[in-house]
This record gives sequence, structure tokens and C-alpha cells, in this order.
Amino acid sequence: MTEKTRMLLFRLGAVLLLLVIAAVMMVIGRGHTVYLDNKTLEYGGETYPALYRVVVEVRGVQAAKLNKRERGASTNIGQTFEMTLKITGEKGAEEVVSTHTLSLPYNMDGVVINLPGYLAGLPEEAYLSEFVPIAVEAEEETPEDALPGGDEFELGEF
Repeated sequence: MTEKTRMLLFRLGAVLLLLVIAAVMMVIGRGHTVYLDNKTLEYGGETYPALYRVVVEVRGVQAAKLNKRERGASTNIGQTFEMTLKITGEKGAEEVVSTHTLSLPYNMDGVVINLPGYLAGLPEEAYLSEFVPIAVEAEEETPEDALPGGDEFELGEF
């Protein structure tokens, strides 16, 4: 083997190794913001009411304490999301603790999980959706020299 061929093979091997590392890191290190909803869900003609209170722990740390109609969030690295739920179904009822592991979709950065739908055993399409922020319309730009309320004394410019 000539020196040029050997150098070319080493370079191709290095590039291939970097591509493999990049692909692995893209799957392992992908970050997701997981939003947890405790809101009433209607699906298939059925209504799944919000829970009285849910405390969500992720990696042993409380991520959210949700009452009815509230949303919490947690950041997750990787494709699996493990959470511990401390659920109080009604006021004064005992707390039920359960641990759940979800596989997060690769194509979503912001994932919304409806907890009542998830706990009811509904299909993924019912309780999981992509978070889409509401676009705030830009206010009309006003000239810097415009006075609020107009020039009511008709002073104009001095």
C-alpha cells in the first residue's frame, strides 16, 4: 500500500467515525421540553376529567404541582421520559404514587402530554401532541415623535 492510499484510508475512517458519533449523539442527546397538562380531555365521545391534584417528579426532583386546568413543564434529554406521579383524585382522598416511562417522538421538540388521557390508557394520538406557541402579532409601529393621544393643543413643532 502506498503512503497516499494509506493516508486516504485514515482520513475516510476518521470522517466515518465522526459521522457515527454524531448520529449516536443526535439520538442520545436530543433535548425535549415536556409539557404536562392536567386538563379535561374529550376523545371519542368520552370525557376524561382533570385530576384534583398531581405532583410530577422527574429524576427525583419535583417538576410540577398541578391542580385542575394547569400545565407544568420539564426538560428531558434523550428519547425516554420517566416520571413519578403522586395523584390525588379528589379533595381529601389518599395520594396514589405511580411511575411511568414514555417514549418521546423524535420529530417533536415541545411535547404536550395530557395526564388524564394518558392515565386512562388512551392511544398516543389522544394524549400526546406537539406544543405550538401562539404567535404574538407585532403592534403597529408608531413614529418616535408621535405624542400619545395626539397633539390636542395643536402646538406642532416649536
